[in-house]
Amino acid sequence: MISEHKPGDTGLALVLIERFEKWILPRVLVIKAKVDRGEKLADFDIDFLENALKDADEIKPHVDRVPEYQSLYTRVISLYGEITKKGLENEQCEKGSGATD
Repeated sequence: MISEHKPGDTGLALVLIERFEKWILPRVLVIKAKVDRGEKLADFDIDFLENALKDADEIKPHVDRVPEYQSLYTRVISLYGEITKKGLENEQCEKGSGATD
């Protein structure tokens, strides 16, 4: 079901995109680089990603009403998934190798 585009949806979407670009994306890319190097996610990384996913879930209804942002939203959610998957793999690899903290 496609929601009706409401007045202000585009403006709200632009504000959310700007917030994402300035505050969230830079941190997400740092976390992604960290897991790509084989490092484990720190507790604060996990907390950040949990909050980012919660925020993404809350803005989903707004994104659904502005189709031109749906692709970006999907890519961002996919990026969060890649990070958490790789972070889990790194955690399991470290435990399997017998390394200690």
